[in-house]
Amino acid sequence: MDTTENADAVDRGPDSARAATPGAAPTGPAERPNDPADEADPTAAEAEDDAGAEDADRPAPLRAYGAPRTAAFFDLDKTIIAKSSALAFSRPFYQGGLINRRAVLKSAYAQFVFLVGGADHDQMEKMRQYLSALTRGWNVQQVREIVSETLHELIDPIIYDEAASLIEQHHAAGRDVVIVSSSGSEVVEPIGRLLGADHVIATRLKVENGCYTGEIDYYAYAENKAAAIRELAAEQGYDLAASYAYSDSSTDLPLLEAVGHPSAVNPDRALRKEAAAREWPVLVFNRPVELHSRLPEFSAPSRPVLLAVALGTAAITAGLFWYSAKRRRPAV
Repeated sequence: MDTTENADAVDRGPDSARAATPGAAPTGPAERPNDPADEADPTAAEAEDDAGAEDADRPAPLRAYGAPRTAAFFDLDKTIIAKSSALAFSRPFYQGGLINRRAVLKSAYAQFVFLVGGADHDQMEKMRQYLSALTRGWNVQQVREIVSETLHELIDPIIYDEAASLIEQHHAAGRDVVIVSSSGSEVVEPIGRLLGADHVIATRLKVENGCYTGEIDYYAYAENKAAAIRELAAEQGYDLAASYAYSDSSTDLPLLEAVGHPSAVNPDRALRKEAAAREWPVLVFNRPVELHSRLPEFSAPSRPVLLAVALGTAAITAGLFWYSAKRRRPAV
C-alpha cells in the first residue's frame, strides 16, 4: 500500500544529539575508583579488562556507551532537485563553447524524457556513454568555473521545498546528510555545498593533463552506491540500520536496501511497485523553491565564521566595560 508522508515524519530518536566533530568516537564510560572486590578476585578483574578492550575495538555503532552516529542518504535528481543535474548545465556549456547546438537540443530532449518517465537501467547506460563521449577533451577547470558561475541561477530555483525541509530536519536530529548521485563530482560537489551536505558521493571522470579523457574512474550507480555508503559508514561510524535513504529510481534499490529507513521519492513505476510490496513510505515532492529564500540558514555563515564573530563581539564588549569602569573610577 502506498503511503505519503511529509518531512515531519523524520524520527528524532536516541541519535538526535549530533556529534560536534564528524568522525569523533562516542563518549566512553567514566572512570571509577578501585573496587576492593576487584583485588580480591583478579580473574574477574582480568575478564572485565578483556571485555573493555573488546568493546573499544568495536565499530562506533556497536559500542555500549554513546548513541550511534546515523546519516540520511539522498539521491539528487528528482529527489532533491526537479531536473537532471547532469543535463542542467547544457546551455552554459554551449555558451562556453564546450558543446554545439545539436548537443543542447539532445540534452533538452533527454531532460524531457527523464522528467516524464524517469530513467531505467538501459537509459542510464546510454546516458553514461553519451556524456562520457561528450566530455572528452573538456578542460576541467573551465567546467568547474561554469558550474560555479551558474549554480545559483540553474540549481537554486529547482530545489524541492520538501527535500530542503528533510535535510534541515535530519541535521537538527543529529544526522549527517550525504548526497549520492550518478552525476559527475564537478557538478554534484558544488550542489552539495549549496545544500550544506556533510559528504558527497558522485561519479568521477578520468582526467589527464587537466582534461577529461572520456573514461570513468568511478561510476556512482546501482550497487556501487550501496558499496560506497557502506564504506563511508565504516569510516564515519554510521549505523546503517538506523539511517535513512531517499531516491526516485528503481536503479537505487541497493542504496535503499542498505539502510533501515528507506523512502521512495517521486518514484518511477518499478520503484513504486517495490515500495508498495515492501511497505516503504512513498513521498511526493512537487514544490521547487529558491533555497536562499526558503531556508536562509543554508546560506548562513559557517561555524568558524560565527565563532570568530562571537569572540570579536565578546572582546569589544569587554573593552567597553573596561573603558566605562575606568571613566567612573575617581581620580587620585
